[in-house]
Amino acid sequence: MPHILLLEDDTEIRLGLEQHLRREGFGITAVGTGQEALQALADAAKGARLDAALLDLSLPDMDGLDVLRAIRQDPVHKGLPVLLVTARSEEIDRVLGLELGADDYISKPFSARELAARLRAILRRAAPAGAPEASAQLGFGPITVDLDMHTARVEGQLVDLTRREFELLVYFLKNPRRVLTREKILQQVWGLEYLGESRTIDAHVRRVRAKLGEAAAAHIETLVGVGYRLGGPAGG
Repeated sequence: MPHILLLEDDTEIRLGLEQHLRREGFGITAVGTGQEALQALADAAKGARLDAALLDLSLPDMDGLDVLRAIRQDPVHKGLPVLLVTARSEEIDRVLGLELGADDYISKPFSARELAARLRAILRRAAPAGAPEASAQLGFGPITVDLDMHTARVEGQLVDLTRREFELLVYFLKNPRRVLTREKILQQVWGLEYLGESRTIDAHVRRVRAKLGEAAAAHIETLVGVGYRLGGPAGG
């Protein structure tokens, strides 16, 4: 049974979500403030199970994005799948959340069924692959990744990537010089069940480019209205 950290400040909504998600087969740690969420994360770091986090951005004591930042800066939980809950008017917060490393977001109002589906989708993407990779290393230009060690380097220097950023970079490296549409990237990196928007791709690509550095990032081309490509066309 996957265990979810549920952060929602509205007591009635929190109880309703907790009840529904338990019926859907999730274990729940439900909290109502950012500080309680940070304490739950600290407890999980000591051994309590935690498989994903559902974070409301509007909190009484702190910004929900600060909780997301804490997760991504925590060496224990930096790879924890995170689903943000936002109001439709909070587009800037949604984009910033994706930039900070959220895996997906869902806008209020939403159905409990859609919420459960999105949680299952990000959990499936976080699950270890069943089959071993044919090659333990991939590379293009100054960029190399070690699939066994789950590390990325640029000219030998380690690059600190989140789990999703690493998966995105690996997908580019496995498909050099191929045009990759946003839809194809969503299917292959986020999964066929993904219910989000293509802006998720753009936010993650921007973050990967920033972390790779200017010279290495130049290898990831944007094809306006289409998608992305690692390197120029084949034979170019």
